[in-house]
Amino acid sequence: MSLTSPRLRAALVATASAGLIAAAVPAPEPLGIGDPLFPHLGNPGYDVLAYDIALTYGGDNRTPLDAVTRIDARATQRLERLNLDFSHGTVKTVHVDGRPADFTGTGEDLVVDTGRPVEPGTRLTVTVAHTSDPAAPKASGGWIRTSDGLAMANQADAAHRVFPCNDHPADKAYFTFHVTAPKDLVAVANGLPVARSVAGPTATWTYRGVHPMATELAQVSIGRSAVVRRTGPHGLPVRDVVPVADRERMEPWLAKTPDHLRWMEREIGRYPFETYGVLVADAATGFELETQTLSLFERGLFTHPDLPAWYIESIMVHELAHHWFGNSVSPRAWSDLWLNEGHATWYEARWAEDAGHRTLESRMREAYTASDRWRAAGGPPAAPRPPAPGQKISLFRPVVYDGSALVLYALRQEIGDTAFRELERRWVTRHAHATAGTSDFVRLASDVAGRDLTRFLRGWLYGERTPAMPGHPDWRSKAPSNAKPA
Repeated sequence: MSLTSPRLRAALVATASAGLIAAAVPAPEPLGIGDPLFPHLGNPGYDVLAYDIALTYGGDNRTPLDAVTRIDARATQRLERLNLDFSHGTVKTVHVDGRPADFTGTGEDLVVDTGRPVEPGTRLTVTVAHTSDPAAPKASGGWIRTSDGLAMANQADAAHRVFPCNDHPADKAYFTFHVTAPKDLVAVANGLPVARSVAGPTATWTYRGVHPMATELAQVSIGRSAVVRRTGPHGLPVRDVVPVADRERMEPWLAKTPDHLRWMEREIGRYPFETYGVLVADAATGFELETQTLSLFERGLFTHPDLPAWYIESIMVHELAHHWFGNSVSPRAWSDLWLNEGHATWYEARWAEDAGHRTLESRMREAYTASDRWRAAGGPPAAPRPPAPGQKISLFRPVVYDGSALVLYALRQEIGDTAFRELERRWVTRHAHATAGTSDFVRLASDVAGRDLTRFLRGWLYGERTPAMPGHPDWRSKAPSNAKPA
């Protein structure tokens, strides 16, 4: 995610509204997988293998969509009922392996009675018929209402406001989307197009991803859109989606993506997915988001008269870089967010340097000056404080952006540019299309450097104060006003 404020960015306030229909099962406590920042996200006892999601949009983005979500999963422990994350929709029916199942809602969980014990290793299919309501309070996450339809923004915890799921990036799965809408509109989703069929006044589009995806990265857009196609490196299909009225105005920006892809591939290696593109939404989101294979951008980023062109391109590179860092290699826990945003910020800054606009060193020196204040306000990079109540997007603080890129700069200073580049390439190769955490990164960095970097990185990742910067003994970080002397 790239928050464009204080560079044009507004805070996204996460709230939820539940509308689950209760049935016979007594309501248990909401479950979670123990993430320290989002304790009720995700659910134990099963691993989702695939989602198949059918959405029907009637043309009014204030009206709930009818939906059917099918979840193919494998039990990892004995189950007599299982929890799904789901809120802001009405559940109509639930089936487990084709049999009607009892269900109830508690907190933001949908609890399903499996009907009979499910043993570890057993596969099961849960099918939920439900609504998906886009009329949430403004900026609550999940559906975004655009001027001509809908788009999704599910980071960090909002996918379950759209469809029932195991809403944590530790449980990635394959996705298929079927979107039915009035045939004069265009529906797009993550992955590659599979089919389009027309029945009377409606059309149904089907999209399928080739690689597993975290729920927070799901994307469906419906509107009066133009789909612009071009070719990227190695014949990569590049698909951009923009409002029809903006097709010509956006073309100069869209045409830059193949060069951004080539630049990133020189830096880090081959692009890891089956397609890429830019989705321009006519909505004031206040952020950009790395939804997998189709990054979400607010229209205002490209039309604001005061933003320099190089800055806009650097934000485009930021979201593209996430496809290696965050999308392919996903965080094992939300406290590993620094690996996503620190790396995306790093390559954003590296691109700006290569393009001749601002040196990486000047940006990192500025970040170093502010680092102690950022740590005091939000915690150190790998141990961020929980988001403020009712403001879950507040997790995306300066310390996870430039404050975390600063960790990478310190590491490069310590081990040298050659070893650092090798580390980066090995990281995205070793953990491609999987999950990894901070301890994995420290271990790999030590392997590449040929010495134990645990102690060095501990201070940078977990210290309340910013360590001395290797090679820059003159750099100083301004302590927060309430800080105790070091």
